[in-house]
Amino acid sequence: MSLLFKYLLEKIRLPAVEGHMEQSQWVNEDLLPTPPEKQTWRWWNYVTLYWSINFTNWTLGSSMIGIGLSWWQSIVVIFVSQLICSIAMAFNSRAASVYHIGYPCVARSVFGMWGSYYFVGARAVMAVIWYGVQVYYGAEYMYNILRAIFGHHFTDIPNRLPTSAGITSSLMLAFFLCWLVQLPFCHFRPYQLRKFFWFKSIVSLPSMFGLFIWAMVDTKGRIGSLSTSTSRSSSATAWLILAGINSGIGNLANLITNQPDYSRWSNTPNASVWTQLVVTPLSVTLSASFGIIATTAVNSKYGTNIWNQWDLMNLILDHYWSSGARFAVFLCAFAWLVQIVGTNIAANMISFGADSSMLLPAYIDMRRGQYIVEFLAWAVCPWKILASATKFQDFLSGYALFMSSVVAIMLCDYFLLTKGTVVIPSLYNPTNTNENYYYHRGWNLQALAAYVVGIALPFPGFCGVLGASVSTAASHIMDIAWVTSFVTSFVVYFAICWIWPTQNMKFVRERGYAFEQVAPKSGYCDSGPSKDEKTTRDNVVSSTDLKERVEI
Repeated sequence: MSLLFKYLLEKIRLPAVEGHMEQSQWVNEDLLPTPPEKQTWRWWNYVTLYWSINFTNWTLGSSMIGIGLSWWQSIVVIFVSQLICSIAMAFNSRAASVYHIGYPCVARSVFGMWGSYYFVGARAVMAVIWYGVQVYYGAEYMYNILRAIFGHHFTDIPNRLPTSAGITSSLMLAFFLCWLVQLPFCHFRPYQLRKFFWFKSIVSLPSMFGLFIWAMVDTKGRIGSLSTSTSRSSSATAWLILAGINSGIGNLANLITNQPDYSRWSNTPNASVWTQLVVTPLSVTLSASFGIIATTAVNSKYGTNIWNQWDLMNLILDHYWSSGARFAVFLCAFAWLVQIVGTNIAANMISFGADSSMLLPAYIDMRRGQYIVEFLAWAVCPWKILASATKFQDFLSGYALFMSSVVAIMLCDYFLLTKGTVVIPSLYNPTNTNENYYYHRGWNLQALAAYVVGIALPFPGFCGVLGASVSTAASHIMDIAWVTSFVTSFVVYFAICWIWPTQNMKFVRERGYAFEQVAPKSGYCDSGPSKDEKTTRDNVVSSTDLKERVEI
């Protein structure tokens, strides 16, 4: 690997910046395009990845019913929202699956060498927070496992923590054990986890179906209030539906942004693109529907108000304390734990690892970044967030509007303004000799303007979510925040660049490139012919040269 790494550095001809910058501060192994031997993910690997991530949305329906939608409206809204997500994910996968670069490098190509630090850093911060929260969710399943095995010997552990801590000693133990489970996975990069995601997909099916079937058998299929609806005006219902769609999109907002970090490992340009168009809507809708029907039936029978899977399994142990029930809960909780660990790895650990490899590439690669986020899970204190910071949870949900603007600008730039052209060597050149991505002192001002405008319109409504007093109109705009921010940023960025094109857009126009003309056709970065053949030869590494050099 060291030979390959040195050769790539030589071929992309990184300029030395005298006096204050070393080449290693702008490039490391994880920032370089994925070499051929690691482009191992085929279409079925992406099927298992997206299925394993999305087939865990048991509680998504509860948020829909919580805002006032009926059961069938919730299911339809979930399907529509996930269809929108899958389309956005498919488009955002294209650049990485063609050029085999991750989100940090895609961000450099769009927002500039220095401007990308904000957009990568913002995602890294949220990945840390969500990582800690997901570890806490996993701790709840670990609690189910330990209770099923040890019974009162575990639940009767004396609580040595004050009430203000927001967590008990037994749950803290479960959190620590769940944290330990995820620790070994920090060592692996995504291309090494294909079999794990396959395993996760296998165990998710029986656990989900098993919990659903138990609920139906135990309640004799009586779903009670699930079939009732509240009378309201058609206008109010319409806004609830729109709010539900926005909430459903927000559920996968970070995953939409993260797509380059997964699709860069693709062995073909379309392996990661088309699979999610089918898998994401189907898996999310199916799992959320199971959650809606099962938990509503149980709540109707027992007079409870539970929606989380771990609470449902605790209810089973409360009412059916037998060896058979305990073993069944153990198996189900173990499968759910595998699911949440896999989801946390894919959605948060990998994304933070990729982000941190760009923020401090001389010191941190993806693997080290994953270890860092693992330990930062303790600093987040997720039990405090979930126990007392309701508004902060609302902030995490509303964060989707900030990510939608980023995705919109990336898609507009790639598909409409630069014709799918990414000049690989320029991704590692921080000087003003970089005629592609240096922009204005390292910042793409056109993209920044479109980003600010995109988040400005729904921002008052976002403040309302956090508790500020805002108008009804602002609240309604927040109900469609993701779509509003996306469309606004997309249109504004296109309009600004049509009038005031960036230096990179001029570069592409002057050479008359067709769509993705300089993209790899085979091997590592083997480019097809272009109108500027010398530029193309200088900007790529042929698969033949690479092979010969590595053999030497």
